[in-house]
Parts: sequence; structure tokens; C-alpha cells
Amino acid sequence: MTYKTLISSEDLAQHLNDPHWVIVDTRFDLTDTEAGRRDYAGAHIPGAVYAHLDEDLSGPIIPGQTSRHPLPDIDVFAQTLSNWGIGPGVQVIAYDSRGGIIAGRLWWMLRWLGHDVVAVLDGGWPQWVKAGRPTTTEIATPSPRPFTPYPRPDMLVEVDQVGGIGQDPAQKLVDCRAHDRFRGQNETLDPVGGHIPGAVCLPVTENLGEDGRFLPGEALRRRFAPLLGGRTPEQVVFYCGSGVSAAHNLLAMAHIGLDGARLYAGSWSEWITDPARPVATGVGD
Repeated sequence: MTYKTLISSEDLAQHLNDPHWVIVDTRFDLTDTEAGRRDYAGAHIPGAVYAHLDEDLSGPIIPGQTSRHPLPDIDVFAQTLSNWGIGPGVQVIAYDSRGGIIAGRLWWMLRWLGHDVVAVLDGGWPQWVKAGRPTTTEIATPSPRPFTPYPRPDMLVEVDQVGGIGQDPAQKLVDCRAHDRFRGQNETLDPVGGHIPGAVCLPVTENLGEDGRFLPGEALRRRFAPLLGGRTPEQVVFYCGSGVSAAHNLLAMAHIGLDGARLYAGSWSEWITDPARPVATGVGD
């Protein structure tokens, strides 16, 4: 059996010694970028390697041009994946401590490069610990495997396409940040508050229940139904602050069989690098 969206801690625990599985710890804190690495050193799931959002899952920032977390060079990232032991047919499991918001980035990136056998640990590290699963401080040393990327550019939307999508009733542009940031309030991460005109707000945190796990399938279907309204998933485009958390909504949709929605990876932090691009505030357009 392969896992392509979510996996439970119970199912993962049964595969800790499987040589064809690779577990990736993606814990990260935007306000303390070394916190995740410290947490990994303190304890992690046995066999897991550590992926740093800034260093491994993002490329170099070009001030005034890129988002806060631009996608890395494909060949560079492919080598990183190879070093982690990820190759053809390898089942990858990503986890974090934020309900999958960081792990979803790796889930999306692997699929973007043609590797579909990847899932996110539902409930992440907190659920793993709560269930009394094994942990370790031993640093994993995986044997490299060749990773050949097969990019899927159709999964992405570029900045010059986004404005038109927001104004096209046949498509839906979705901002995945919190409601206050969408309205242009309490913005602490980017120098400009607001949203792309025409977008609607669907915060990724609302995919989760109080236990930090994804909502049941029927609840997720009710949540995403208004976005579709006769549209296909491919006509829905998600963005967030820097292209990281938006993948969580893509994961939730894929989990309920609505695969194919697209990502504007540059997101808000790229959109605002050009002052000529319009900015909206308030509840929506």
C-alpha cells in the first residue's frame, strides 16, 4: 500500500524499519528559524532526516524580486532529495508540529517534481508523542539514492497570470492566510498588508480540528464546495504569504479526491515587490 495524502501515526509506526520508506522532519518556526533543528536534535521519529524550510525547501531570496521562500533550483533540490535517500518508488512521509503546514510544502514539492508517493503525518509530531510512539536522538544517515526530477509546470501559476485569475469568474483565486492579514490588519511578516484583488480568504488552519488533525472528509468537502461551484479543481489557485502554507489547502483537497488545484508559489510576498500591482484590503472584492 502507498500513501499519497495523509498517514496516521499508527500506520507510520508499522513501517519505521522499512528500507523503502524515508521520513522527513520539517519542524520550523518563522520567528526562530533554528527552533526546528533544535527540536529535531532533542527528539524525533526514528530514522527521520531533518529538512530546514529556509535552507532545504527554499532557494535564495533576491530582494525586491522573489517571495520570502522562493522555490529552490530544481537540480539543487533533487540532489538534496537524493542525499535523504529518496529515489524512485520510495515512500516519503513528512511531519511537523504545526498540523502539516510546513510538511505540506515538502509534499507539494515532491509532487511538483514527479514523485507522488508522499504523505503528511496527520497530527504531526504532537500526535506521535501523544500516542506514545517511539522517539530517538540518533541522527539519521541515509544511503543516497538517485532522484530524477520530472517537473510539472502545470501545477504552478506565475505572477503575470495571477491578476487575471482574480478577475475571471470561471476561476477562483484563494488566499490561505488568516482573515486579519487578508483584510490588511496585523501584518507582521510582510511590509504591505492586504490581498490580491478578486481573491477570497480560506485560512489553512481551518482544515484542522481541535486535536490538530485534518477534519473528516465530509467536513472538508463542505469547506471546499463553495470554491468549486461548477469549476474543476484546476480552475482554483491558492496563494499565501510566501508559498508555504498554501500547500496545506492543496493537500486537503487532494485528500478528498479533488486533486489538481494550482499554486501561486510566489504568493503575497512576491506580489508586493512591484508597487504597480494592485492591493485590496477589507473583507473581499
